[in-house]
Amino acid sequence: MKKILCYGDSNTYGYSPYDGSRFDENIRWTGLIGKKLEGVAEVIEEGGNNRTGFVNNPDGFMFSAQRHFPKTISKIKDLDILVLAIGINDLQFQFDTSFKTVEKGLETLITEGKKYAKNIILVLPPELNEDVLKGNFRVQFDETSISKSKKVGREYRKLANVYGCKIFDINDFVHPSSVDGLHYDENGHKLIAENLYKVIEPYL
Repeated sequence: MKKILCYGDSNTYGYSPYDGSRFDENIRWTGLIGKKLEGVAEVIEEGGNNRTGFVNNPDGFMFSAQRHFPKTISKIKDLDILVLAIGINDLQFQFDTSFKTVEKGLETLITEGKKYAKNIILVLPPELNEDVLKGNFRVQFDETSISKSKKVGREYRKLANVYGCKIFDINDFVHPSSVDGLHYDENGHKLIAENLYKVIEPYL
């Protein structure tokens, strides 16, 4: 059976914009993909709330992909696909993350991922809008975060070309819920699963 690792932040975890709970496996995109591929592939869900991809997160080891990801992926044998969906938390204004830091950090994750996974799918971070300034996460994201979110995809595309990764631009068909401006609602997760499945299927 094929193995797929979905590694990312709260949108991979299935964080609900309504109350902060976790959407169950019948709603979150990782669970839907798992059900779609039942009997064909094992989908390993490894999402974490507030996880950063490229900067050291003061919340600790589990929240910093640069430290947590290598230990996580090294434990998985015969990994066929890595779906890497991370990067939006690095754009919190407290980190003041540069595009160079994004590029360097993403390259580190990709090169580590290629040691274990036959194929890598890079999921672009969500493009934010003013809704994020009205919800609970306005204490972490500002206008600069919004601007960066609309430009950071170029680093992902550049490295995808260099390392032969597949790009999955989530912004082509879904946007964060207007409730908190950061997380996807039920329909968003459904659309992610449907479209990501089309990207994954050829590898199976």
